[in-house]
Amino acid sequence: MKKTILSLFAVAALASCNQTQSTTDATEPAVTTEQAAATDNAYGAAFAEKDIVSTDQLQTLVQNKDSVEAIVTAEVVESCQSKGCWMDVKLADNSTMKVTFRDYGFFLPVEDLKGRTVVFTGTAKREVISVDDQRHYAQDAGKSKEEIAAITEPREELRFVADGVKLK
Repeated sequence: MKKTILSLFAVAALASCNQTQSTTDATEPAVTTEQAAATDNAYGAAFAEKDIVSTDQLQTLVQNKDSVEAIVTAEVVESCQSKGCWMDVKLADNSTMKVTFRDYGFFLPVEDLKGRTVVFTGTAKREVISVDDQRHYAQDAGKSKEEIAAITEPREELRFVADGVKLK
């Protein structure tokens, strides 16, 4: 008897997991194909593309502050090929800024994003990056063992924690 009840309970639980719930509300307008395509390249929190600053402007804004909230546009130089958990974007002086994603709440595609333009929103600040973290990022980027071993000192750099990213 217990086995029968447990079996019925398991079947009911599995059946309830398989039910789909409509996410369309009658009061919501239908999403057009153009809108759907636009959201295909958006990751993380939604944001409006207004008051966008360049990486050059961002470097100036963060100079004498602990941190700065901003919406930034930049070119991707390198991205995580393992999970899509970070990207490096080009700064005005041809150095790079590491962009990570708040609380690992979202990831970008693992395809090579080099050369793509991105717009992202979040917080920029200067940080000292440990040797271990630098080596971890180098490994994620597919660097050689020699390149990874050559990392021997912590480095201060501009970092950005993004809440949302749009690939262009």
